[in-house]
Amino acid sequence: MHTMIRWINRLTQNGKFHPMWIVLAVTGVLIVAAIVLVPARYEGSKEPRQNVAATPRQLPAANLPEPDSGQHDLMQTPHGVQPVHFTPPSERDMPSGELGDMIKLGRNIFEHTQIYAKGLVGNGLNCVNCHLDAGRKADSAPLWAAYVMFPAYRSKNHKVNSFEDRLAGCFRFSMNGTAPEYNSKEMIALTSYSYWLAKGAPTGVELAGRGYPEPGNPPLPPDAQRGAAVFQANCAICHGADGQGSKVNGQYAFPPLWGNDSYNAGAGMHSVKNAAAFIKANMPLGKGNSLSLQESWDVAQFVNSHDRPADPRVK
Repeated sequence: MHTMIRWINRLTQNGKFHPMWIVLAVTGVLIVAAIVLVPARYEGSKEPRQNVAATPRQLPAANLPEPDSGQHDLMQTPHGVQPVHFTPPSERDMPSGELGDMIKLGRNIFEHTQIYAKGLVGNGLNCVNCHLDAGRKADSAPLWAAYVMFPAYRSKNHKVNSFEDRLAGCFRFSMNGTAPEYNSKEMIALTSYSYWLAKGAPTGVELAGRGYPEPGNPPLPPDAQRGAAVFQANCAICHGADGQGSKVNGQYAFPPLWGNDSYNAGAGMHSVKNAAAFIKANMPLGKGNSLSLQESWDVAQFVNSHDRPADPRVK
């Protein structure tokens, strides 16, 4: 500013001064000030700039993926509920007294049905043929897992069934026989044995190992001809080349799989899917899950393609 005043005085003394020059000088000063000061004030008024690299952009909450809860497999269980693991009591823990005697009778009927309930059986099978290890083995329709799920509605007879109803159905279809009376010694003994095996298990809760594991669909439709080859290679050694089982002292050590001494056409095992599930998880005996899924379905189709007693519901 002092420099400008001296410049004006010098021009005035030389006689070269014109008042318009003052206007031009002031205008120039304002233009310079606008160029320098206005951007500085604008920058000073802005909020501090965020470091984009340090602060990731947040998506709207609706677009964020759900945290992995580790529960995806729960939806694959039959009832959408995580099965509870349970171990039945040991044989050495069986109670004494009259209750213990009834429980032991139930076990004997279950393992040796042909001896302890012969009058109720119409074929050559024992309960243990489909429910392995005296009804204790997981993935082989164990008694302890079935007992806690009754009463339950069953589509087979379109009504709510008690556990006694379920046992009666086994005698009528799987054993091709006659259902025991509900207050009979046989029915009370089998119910007592099942009750004891389920001691400590929660009721109405899906227990791991219940029934037979879902087999899934095979790569190819089940084929009896392929199944015949699987049968001869893996099953005939126990069940006989003709599927009629193997006897020791007049009793079947290995059950017949078709014919008059096998289960009838109303039994659950006559469903190819059920038979495939049982075979996949449990057969050959002691070598469960050694057959492929396709082999299990094929041999189930082969077994159930043979003649057997009729479903008693069919007239």
